[in-house]
Amino acid sequence: MNKTEYRYFDVLVALFVAVLLISNIASTKILTIWKFTFDGGTLLFPLSYIFGDILTEVYGFRRSRRVIWLGFLSALIMSLVLFVVQILPPAGDWTNQKAYEAVLGFVPRIVAASLLAYFAGEFTNSMILSRLKILTKGRYLWTRTIGSTLIGEGFDTVIFCMVAFYGVLPASVFMAVLISNYIFKCAVEIIFTPLTYLIVRTLKRKEKTDVYDYGINYNPFQVN
Repeated sequence: MNKTEYRYFDVLVALFVAVLLISNIASTKILTIWKFTFDGGTLLFPLSYIFGDILTEVYGFRRSRRVIWLGFLSALIMSLVLFVVQILPPAGDWTNQKAYEAVLGFVPRIVAASLLAYFAGEFTNSMILSRLKILTKGRYLWTRTIGSTLIGEGFDTVIFCMVAFYGVLPASVFMAVLISNYIFKCAVEIIFTPLTYLIVRTLKRKEKTDVYDYGINYNPFQVN
């Protein structure tokens, strides 16, 4: 991987990590909007796949792989800090320990679910998009962004719901959350496709780059 400096790459990385961390916290609340039941993190988390698509499409899989690992480590650190804060003794005149445990005390399980799902989903999404870009010779961006998301979000949603909510939510609510999450996440990707096109074209022009991942190693554990 060359050492080219990109003007907007760090901005995308910061937004990607912020979306991931905020989604983990918001996932502790279950929402019902119209006929859909899902965790609060679902409102924002689909944007991480859009950022992932943009990163892979413009900068290539190797840089995207590093960003995915950065998000993974950031979420892990957040979870550990919240857990340590929870188990430390509260001040004598601080009366919100139970409230903290009720909301943030569930976060370690949410983050564990998110990390496993995120690892499988994001890498699947990025690998598929990277390979499809070569197969389509860079044409038909929508087939790559939507196709990779349908598969990546499938892995993500099933793993996340199983680890985070299985045995916690009633069976009917669990299935409603799983199905609603998947539909909502994929719908966001489809709806945002015109914006994704605009951002990708703008970045390619301004960054003067359009990476094709010929002959690269798709091993997710290789981070250089």
